[in-house]
Parts: sequence; C-alpha cells; structure tokens
Amino acid sequence: MDVGASTLEGFPVNKLLLAAFVSLFLVSCSTSFLKYEKADQMKKNEEFEGAVTIVKPQAETASEGAAETSAAEQTATKPEAAGKSDKSATKTGAKSTGKTSAKPTEKTSTKTADKAAVKSSAKTAAAPAAKAPAKTTKSAAKTEAAAAEPATRQPDIEDSEGFNGRRPVNDPFRVGEEVVHDVHYFKVSAGELRMKVEPFAMVNNRKSYTFAVEIRTSSLFSSFYSVEDRVETFVDYEDLVPRVFQLHVKESGQLREAKMLFDVEKNTATFWEKKVTKDHGEEEKKQNWEILPYTQNVYSAIYYMRNFKWETGKEYSFRVGNDNENLVFSGKALRREVLNTKLGPMKAIVVQPKITLKGKLNPIGDNFIWLSDDDRKFILRIESKIKIGTLVSEVVEIKPGR
Repeated sequence: MDVGASTLEGFPVNKLLLAAFVSLFLVSCSTSFLKYEKADQMKKNEEFEGAVTIVKPQAETASEGAAETSAAEQTATKPEAAGKSDKSATKTGAKSTGKTSAKPTEKTSTKTADKAAVKSSAKTAAAPAAKAPAKTTKSAAKTEAAAAEPATRQPDIEDSEGFNGRRPVNDPFRVGEEVVHDVHYFKVSAGELRMKVEPFAMVNNRKSYTFAVEIRTSSLFSSFYSVEDRVETFVDYEDLVPRVFQLHVKESGQLREAKMLFDVEKNTATFWEKKVTKDHGEEEKKQNWEILPYTQNVYSAIYYMRNFKWETGKEYSFRVGNDNENLVFSGKALRREVLNTKLGPMKAIVVQPKITLKGKLNPIGDNFIWLSDDDRKFILRIESKIKIGTLVSEVVEIKPGR
C-alpha cells in the first residue's frame, strides 16, 4: 500500500484519506504478485498472539449476516424515498441484533448462564434469610436508576448529539453490510474498494465489531501493478474504540503483514510489521507509543465518522493514533446535495476533512467525502486531488446488511 515511499502505516499526515482509501493504484511497474516462500511465516507473531485472543463465529453463522441487494437498496437510491429507506434499515438492524446474538459462540455461554441463573434463583428462594432480599432489592433499584441515566459523553472534543454515552442511539452498522466502490483515475477504472461489516467477534472476551476494507486492482492496472490488500479492525461494541487491526498486503512489489494493538487500559499502542520487498528484502518494525483515551486507528476512523449527525456548517472531531503520532481528525459538513451514481440519484452530505497534529492545523488539500444523508451514513464517494488529476472512488453497489 505505497504511494512512492509512503506506506499506509507511515504516511504523511496530509495524506490520511488518500492513503486510507485510494492511493494503492499508482505506483511502479510490475505484472504479478511478489513471490516469497516464507509468506505464511510472516503472519505469525508470538508477542501479538500472546496479548490478543480473537474468536470469530463459525462460517455458517457468518453467512447468515450476508444481506441480499434488494428493494431496500433500490429504495435507498431514490432521494424522495430516503426516509422510507431509513425505516427499513432500522427494522433490518433489529433483526440483525437478534440473529447475531444467536451465533454458536454466544449460545453456549448464554445457555450456561441461563441454567446457572435458574439454579441460583432456586437456591435464593429456598434460603431462610429474610433480610437479605430487602437489601438486594434496594441495591437493584439503585443499579437500575444508575443504568437509566445516560453516561457522560467522552472525550470532550467529540459531538454528543445522537449518543448515549459512547453508544450511538441509532447504530449505523449492520452485519453483512458491504459498500463497493469503483476507483478510477481520468475516468479509467483502477480498481475496486470494498468496505464491509462482518459478523461480531470476541476480542479478549469483549464483543467487537469486525470492520474490513479490501482493495484490488482492475485487470488493466494489474498489468502494471497488482494489488490485493485486506485490513480488518476490531472495534469494541460498548466503547466504540478499536482494540486490534490486522493488515494483509499482497502486491507486485511487496508482501506485508502488520498488526496493531490498542491497550485501552494502559493507553498505549503497539504496532508490528513484517514485510519483504524486491528492493530491500526482509524487514521488521515495531513501534510503541502512548495514546489518548478513545483514540481511533486510521481504519476504524473510516467507520467511526459514520456515527455523527453531520449537520451542514458544523464541524466534528475525534482522535486518531498512527505511526507514533496522536492526531485529531476533523470534518466539516459543507452542504447537502443529490449525488448521481450508478445506483441512481442519492441524497448525500459533502464533508471536507482536515487533520490537527501537535496543535497545528494540517489541511488535507482538496479532498472530499460524500456520506449518504440518512441514518446509515454510507460512504458514497471520495475525491482526492493529486499532482496530476483526481482520484475518485464512487459507490457501485450497496448491501445494507441485516
């Protein structure tokens, strides 16, 4: 994932979005993926594996989350039907919640917990003590009252509208969601970008979203430089902060395996990278630095921005940690407009991003993001102006998920 000498983990700050989305396609000439006999060994990282346990659902459960591209999607493409689409998505999300909670890895723990609860209730009912239940009742009442009060929104730099503590009131994500973009340069297709929401995983015994981004070059561009990259980031369901990401890079000029762990208890980030290139052979890198609470990584940021309301004229900010740096991502909602896409006209919000590093504003240049003007905030289009021309990534398919 290179642009010249910069990488997706070590990119200049003013290329955050360009690097994160569409900068993979315009590099040196080659015709096939780099061959390396130790490719499988690169994926192993004992230090990372000792600190992180990731449990994914079984394959058949994962397939349940895949949603059909149906009338709900077609409705979403029409600006006059945006409200109906939002309601449909909300109903779909409700079904998703039920099905997701029924995945095999969670069934076992749920049944065990239920049986234990029944036994515990029976023992409590048979207990001779009479005063204990009264105290328990008062304690439970206090707990319920505390739970009913909204948690304080943190950190202060983030907008609180539409949130209950750290959780969004309307969750924009659905298991099985997939947004496909065609990435083109001078109107020539350079490749395909896929942004997915995969089944929930358990990361160190905490329920987590699985967000995945995949990028692949088109057949034309693959004759010059082949790219087949995937990154998955696991974001805590309750706190909406990333715990882990794993990057798999398979390209003509390099193979790379990178992993990052955000230790939210210690507020530290650790990054590991193994790569092999034609020019430099095998290389390894490790970084460790302190991060601020509620920090996103560059991949989770793509999804996290969808939680905000994005009212016209208003600016939204959140923290991002990357390459030994702590940044602040900000975006201003410029206007609302109808975007003409291959799916038809779609209501959209145009956002212009910027970055603040060490208190100094670093504009990202003429880069813009179009979000769907509904509760889902799908990324519909990205424009990144470069030295010659403009790279454009635009939606060609939406699977809303369930």
